[in-house]
Amino acid sequence: MTVIIRSRAEIEAGVEALRVLDPGVAGLRDLCGEPPLRLYPAGLEGLAWIIVSQQVSVASARAIWARTRAVFDPLTPARLIAASEEDFRAGGLSMPKIRALRAVAQAVAEGFDLEGLAALDADRAHAELIRIKGIGPWTADIYLMFCLGHADAFAAGDLALQEAARMLLNLERRPDAAGLAGIAEAWRPWRAVAARLLFAYYAHRKNRPGAPVQDGAENDAA
Repeated sequence: MTVIIRSRAEIEAGVEALRVLDPGVAGLRDLCGEPPLRLYPAGLEGLAWIIVSQQVSVASARAIWARTRAVFDPLTPARLIAASEEDFRAGGLSMPKIRALRAVAQAVAEGFDLEGLAALDADRAHAELIRIKGIGPWTADIYLMFCLGHADAFAAGDLALQEAARMLLNLERRPDAAGLAGIAEAWRPWRAVAARLLFAYYAHRKNRPGAPVQDGAENDAA
């Protein structure tokens, strides 16, 4: 059964389950407090936001998103497909992000159901999403975690999560995506809750107000 996070109740349920699966990661709840719910709109808007905001600062992401939404109003597949490169550039978007947005718009126009991925388990939903050209593993996982609320989605390629795991486990070096994915197997079926705890721990250790989605991963659209 796929668990969807829609409230703090699901997060607390996940934390309690993790206390059995891995008391170390669950203990981050006691150290850092309740992790943020952090949900974004599902569908085209949510995925577009993740693509637009990737690998830039929070302030830059918000500015670029505001310009992009002003250009694409309404934000629909048809509008994105018909848009010129100048339209995208007016929003401050790079060519990889332009290509990714166009590919997503085309996929949705042809029947790809971004919101319907919530009915699949996280691994299958991930596999379906990365079939869209320009959508890498990190983008797919962040969408599943924070737009659809998949309780078992996990962005193993996220640099902040990798560094948080290194600090928590006292590793000599930061694990790569494959290494962190292996570590995260112990947290199934609550990997997204473990990720929220690790994001909070990263922010705590770095004295930052939050671990932004924009940290991203090196292999997704920049």
